This record gives sequence, C-alpha cells and structure tokens, in this order.
Amino acid sequence: MPPTRKPNTSAPRTVSPTGVGYEGPKDGRDPRAQAGDKLTTPNGVRIPDTDHSLKAGPRGPVLLEDFHLREKIMHFDHERIPERVVHARGSGAHGVFTAYGTASKVTRAAVLAEKGLETPVFVRFSTVLGSRGSADTVRDTRGFATKFYTKEGTWDLVANNIPVFFIQDAIKFPDVIHAGKPHPDHEIPQAQSAHDTFWDFVTLHTEATHHAIWNMSDRGIPRSYRTMEGFGVHTFRLVNDDRETVLVKFHWKPKLGVHSLTWEEAQIAAGVDPDFHRRDLYESIEAGAFPEWELGIQVFPDTPEETFEGIDLLDPTKIVPEELAPVQPIGKLVLNANPTNFFAETEQVAFHTGHLVPGIEGTNDPLLQGRNFSYLDTQLSRLGGPNFTQIPINRPHAPVNDNTRDGFHQHAVHQGQAPYTPNSVDGGSPFPADWSEGGYVQVPRAVHGEVGRSAPASFDDHFSQPAMFYKSLTSIEQQHVIDAYTFELGKCFEQSIKERALMILARIDEKLCAQVAAGLGLPVPKKIKAEKVRLESPALRQIKPTPFPIDGRIVGVVAGPKADLKGIATLRKALEAEGAQVKVIAPHGGQLVSGKDVEIVERTFATGRSIEFDAIVVADGAPKDGDFRALVMLQEAFRHLKGIGAWGDGVEVLRAAGIYPKAPGVITGKKASAAMAAETIAALGMHRAWDRTPLVNASMVPPTVSA
Repeated sequence: MPPTRKPNTSAPRTVSPTGVGYEGPKDGRDPRAQAGDKLTTPNGVRIPDTDHSLKAGPRGPVLLEDFHLREKIMHFDHERIPERVVHARGSGAHGVFTAYGTASKVTRAAVLAEKGLETPVFVRFSTVLGSRGSADTVRDTRGFATKFYTKEGTWDLVANNIPVFFIQDAIKFPDVIHAGKPHPDHEIPQAQSAHDTFWDFVTLHTEATHHAIWNMSDRGIPRSYRTMEGFGVHTFRLVNDDRETVLVKFHWKPKLGVHSLTWEEAQIAAGVDPDFHRRDLYESIEAGAFPEWELGIQVFPDTPEETFEGIDLLDPTKIVPEELAPVQPIGKLVLNANPTNFFAETEQVAFHTGHLVPGIEGTNDPLLQGRNFSYLDTQLSRLGGPNFTQIPINRPHAPVNDNTRDGFHQHAVHQGQAPYTPNSVDGGSPFPADWSEGGYVQVPRAVHGEVGRSAPASFDDHFSQPAMFYKSLTSIEQQHVIDAYTFELGKCFEQSIKERALMILARIDEKLCAQVAAGLGLPVPKKIKAEKVRLESPALRQIKPTPFPIDGRIVGVVAGPKADLKGIATLRKALEAEGAQVKVIAPHGGQLVSGKDVEIVERTFATGRSIEFDAIVVADGAPKDGDFRALVMLQEAFRHLKGIGAWGDGVEVLRAAGIYPKAPGVITGKKASAAMAAETIAALGMHRAWDRTPLVNASMVPPTVSA
C-alpha cells in the first residue's frame, strides 16, 4: 500500500507536462509517485539484489556490465542540483489566494479582480546570503516569493520582507552579492553581512543606505515567516478592461502582525535550532494555525513622469509612505499545506519576475528590467534546460501550447508536424489570441531618449528616506538599529570602512552616528549635517499598541512530577481556544500523571530553550531544586521581554531565577484561573512586554530583586 499522506501535506496538482489538469486516480497510487511493490531500475526492470555489486567472484573486481550499479550510482551522484546563487536557504508551503474583487477597477487580471476566485499558490520564503546549510535566523533580507497558478497562466510575485533593494540597476547585482557573500579566500563568514567586503561596497555605493538600515533594524531578524511583511519592491502597471492603467506597489500584510526576534534570540536559535523558521512554518500548518496575509496595493496615477509626491516610482531604493498612499486590501493568502517532498517542490520551484498575466505589466525600473533577464537565465543552469516549467511544482494550471520542442528533460510527447506559426499543415493551430480572447497585449507606451549608461537625477537622493525610516521608529527600535550597526561595523577590520560608514550615518541621524561611533571607539565625523525629515511614517514601526491574534503562539509550562495538572489543563483549554499551543517542560521526558489527569512532556530541561516559546509559565508544584537549565530558560525569556507567569508556589521558581513577580509582563496568581489565562493571552497579543526594556539588557542576566 502507498504511504498515507498527512492531512497537512500536499503535492503539486495533478497536471500533465502541457498544463492539462485531471483529478487523478480515485484509488491507489498517484501516477506521479513510485508505482508497484517490486524494486526496479529507472527503466522498470525488476532487481533481485541491490546490496551487492556484480563481481567476478566474491572477492573479485566489479564488472563493467553491472548496469544496475551504474544507474544507481549515477543518479545518486546527481541528486543535488546547483543551489541558488542567492536565496539558497528556503522553506515553502502550498496555499490558496482568494480575491476580494476590489481590484476589478484597476486590473483585468482575474486572479486579483474576480471576487471570490480561489487561486492555488506555492510560497517560498528564504534568506539571501547563506548557503542551503546556513541558519534561518541570521540577520539578512528574506525572500517572499509567491507562485500563483492562475487560470490565465502562472504569475510570480517575487517579493522580499524589505521594500527596497541595495541597488538601483541590475547591472550591480553581481557586485552586491559578491560583496555580501563570504570572502573568497577563506569562505568566511557564512550567511552574514558583518564583514569588510559588504560594508566596503555599501558605503561606496550609498544608494544601498536605505536597504542597509532596514536590514540593521528588527526587520533583519523576523520572529517567524508568519510575522513578516512582504513587498513587491518594484512598481508595476495594472491594466483594466478599458485599457486604463495605474501604477502600483504590492504589499503582503501578515494577520499576526510584524514581529521580530531579539538579537540574542537569533544567535541562540542559530546554534540550538538552525531550522527555527522552517520548523515554525511547518509546525504551525500541522497544528492548523494556518499562516495568513492580506495582499494590498498602493495605487498611483500612471503619469508620464512616473512619480508620486516627488518620489520616483522607478527607483527601487525608495518607498512611498503609507500615509501618502494607503495600502488597499485586494485579497487574502492562506498557507494550508506543507510540501510532500522538499526537493521536488521547495528546491525545484522556479520563480521569475517576468511571469506575468494579462492585466499586470512591468515598468522601466532598471532593476526589474535586469531581473527579468536574470531569473530566466539562472533556471537554465539550476534545472538543466529550458523545460523547467514542466517540473510538477512549476507546471502552469492553464493549457500550454507554445510550439517549443525538444531540449533537456522534455516530458511532453508532442503531436503534429508544424511546431510553427502560421502554418497550414496542422490546420493553423495553435492560433494567436487577441485582447478579447485573453491574450497578453501590452498597453502601448512611448519610449524615447538618448542611448547611454545613466540614471535619472532623482535617483541621486540616497539619504532622505533612510533618515525618514530611522526617525519613524520607536526609541526601542532605534536602539536596536544602533546595536546592529555597532556589531556589524565592529566585525570589520579596515578602519577606513568604519569611518566611511560613520560619515553615512551622520547624514541619517546625529544620535545614531554618535552612539555607533562611541561603540566603535571612533570620533564622530564633523561638519556633516543630518537630512531634515519632513514626514514620519508610523506605519514603518513594528512596536504598536494594537494587540494581534495569537494563532500558533507557543506557551511553555514548567512542570514536574508534583505539578498542578488540573491547572495546566485549565490554561491549555483557554489558550487553545484562541489558537495558541501549550507545551509542557519537565526535568525528564514521558508523562506526568496525577489521578486521572495526564500531561505529556514535550520538552525537557535538556531539550527545551526559551527561544521556541512566546511565553513561559511555571506551574504550582514545579521542581524547586534550582536546576540551572530551568532558571536560565526563565532568565532568557525575561531578558527577551516575553510573557512570564507562575501560579501557586511556582512563584518561588521565578524568584530563584532573579525575576521579580511584579515586574512588567510577569503574571502571577494563586491558581491557574480564567483571569490568569486572559492576562497570558493579552501578553501574547502584544508580542513582548516592551515596558520591561529599561530593566534588562540583552547581554546581562537579570539581577535578583527582592519584593
């Protein structure tokens, strides 16, 4: 019998190499999976023994005629394809996008315009710099690439969690990636920007300043893919049924809000759980806490200048503040199924900024123009040839009849004699499709200008928006930016690079520059004035007074053999009703039993760490033996501003860890009551106890405070 697939996993849709869908078998195996119960060669020849090579005698040489050995080893030698030059470390999931219909006035693309239309999607999240084996929680930009299998063809929205790029022109792509990757002599450091070549490049190319400060903010270390915004970065052109056009920027807004890790959490996770983000994504889907985002657009008039409020819409290092152009929601994305096979889906999925559908067009953004060339070119290298769109995860869910033939990995068995247009031999098929038949017909637009290697004068402003970004942050977030710059530049060896970076920071904010300079032990540059910030954008802040849903949040409960299991059950019931999870932490694995009450120990003091919990509560009856592992876990959670709680004599464990029961964000009670559960839910909704910030420092164990 074929293995039973988990309810939360989903293979690519059953589609032929040419995009024709069918339901697949009612019973038995999926035709794309391995078939039969007997071991065979790739050609279907049954094999009696796969443990021993064909030899001339038991101790003799292996014979060249052993075709099974040759085929088996050959395939094993080629099981790994070249990893992506960038975005090599990734995770993915299947889902569905549902259009609200609110975009029908600005685009004819059914995926966005048709109210209630559900479109299957596959989303791949990733880091930029690291290799496939790097850690999830490094400070880096995250990719947020979505493949929409629309009824009009495949649309790829290749987004990031940062709305701007390091560069304005794609010709610099090799330079910025070469600078950010490990140094070529030692292949060090892996998956980090804290080194000389990166800061050398971004301080010499000051157009990178805006992206760099976003990366140095909390955005560079997201708490989860589920709490991460996504941005299409570029400006696109939408076309409606009347051939009217507008310019837009795409935004993904997470249901759970935008939240990040603390720097210490990110470092701990990279060591004890380098798959932190991947695991969080998979486990949330398994638990039914499906990640969810709204897709929104900022809409701008399509004027010849292609600017809005003085902001050049073709400059990928600029944003348009949401206060000037609100994000209008147009659809909802829900990820509801994990991949069946990581390689077949997450690794082989191929995105391309040029994969557009009727109603969505590109613009003259020079970075977008270059990406349209680069993405297609890299798939030819990674996936072995021009037929990568026939790989199941990449197959369109619309019929394909493209007249292309042959090439590596051609899976289709083409018919007919005339793979060209026009023809009379095959009755003229396939026929071109015009506008009324859903053809991709570009809206005419004038193109003029002198040939040359240049950029508009508006591209020369490299500092006003970084200054706006920094000024818009809360004081806590600003301190995190200061700490990040101090760390990153402190890892550089070349003094001139540090000094050049300080000159750039002086253009952004005087306090930012002064504090980083103090941390580096360098003087503050003189006679450099910071940019005047004309507009602050509160939308750029992550720390907000608004509570968010707690779906998928995890609460750890410290317990032991004598713990109050009824209290744990009470807390679990209230939290699970809000979509959160409870995991019991005890000195040893197994079960905790008290009469009819049973709790399964999911984490021990040896395997649990504060980073995987959004709050930690100590149960009445928890061990009072001063186990340092439990105390360190609580101290870390306290330093990371997470919700901390205890009921009954569990408060004694908090005190042993040096945690004052009346400190901000610490919840205590005589028993695990509904009121205590409500306080815990409220704490989770705020993500962190920001009021505790003055009491802690990420590098210090909190001191013991008496009542």
